[in-house]
Amino acid sequence: MKMHWHKLGLLYCPLGDKRHPKLLTHAANPLPVHLDGDVYRVFFSGRDARNRSSVGAVDIDLVKRQVVYEHSAPLFEHGPEGSFFVDGVSIGNCYQTPEGRFMLFMGWRSPADAHWYGEVGRLRVDSEYRLSLDNEHPFMSLDERDPVSISYPWVEQLDSGTGYKMWYGSTLTWDAGNGEMLHVIKSASSEDGERWLKNDEVLPYGVGVAQAFSRPTVLQLGSELHMWFSYRTGLGQTYRIGYASRQMDESHWRMKLDAPGIDVSSQGWDSEMIEYPFVLKHGGEHYMLYNGNGYGRTGFGLAILSHG
Repeated sequence: MKMHWHKLGLLYCPLGDKRHPKLLTHAANPLPVHLDGDVYRVFFSGRDARNRSSVGAVDIDLVKRQVVYEHSAPLFEHGPEGSFFVDGVSIGNCYQTPEGRFMLFMGWRSPADAHWYGEVGRLRVDSEYRLSLDNEHPFMSLDERDPVSISYPWVEQLDSGTGYKMWYGSTLTWDAGNGEMLHVIKSASSEDGERWLKNDEVLPYGVGVAQAFSRPTVLQLGSELHMWFSYRTGLGQTYRIGYASRQMDESHWRMKLDAPGIDVSSQGWDSEMIEYPFVLKHGGEHYMLYNGNGYGRTGFGLAILSHG
């Protein structure tokens, strides 16, 4: 799939000295949920003065590229001491099951005497788009397959009717020999969206090429799956957005790092890095929400897939 994303500019950046103390900076991991017409509620991870992240939101008219409403208070805050999300909440995506609508997230812990790590939690999303913790324990914990850290879950209900698929990040080591972590994208399957079976599908990676992945976003188009993600090479480069695809009946992804159709700008809010993509279909077009410099400190922008 040859593609080119045309950048439409910065949509939202948290500014002002009267902001809620839990949403002082950053608008990372933009997650749009359709409200009505062209309006989406875009959830994001904002940070407090101690860099702990909570979930904020703005309502955006996607076509007019305007903020319709900014929610001044967080919709869900990081957890208390002893919780698995005490140091932050980094959101993945929303999905629907017979039990309701859910939003998965990466819960952060940064122990004083050990390396930070993450586990996956789950929020309930009610009919008014309010968020509440589904369980005080992780929805997906560390185990023998993923013993170090897990992150950024994405769940897709497959058009084939064969259930649900999850793609998530897993740390294999904090140092792959070049001072950079080896953090890959794995997958799991479920018939009902509740009970998950991890499998052996892993996105191709290479030390010094693409070894630190984050925030996969997956779109099914016909019989093919398309994935966009952010990654680092491990050679000192900041985040870039990558792309891979595979047929539905295959298990091997074709990595196409030279074909995402989007890169850093020559100047401005996304000139140093681009990361945390979210691709969606709306009004016959394909849009990408993504972050730029500073892991979302400069807000999130919008791009549209060019047909030319």
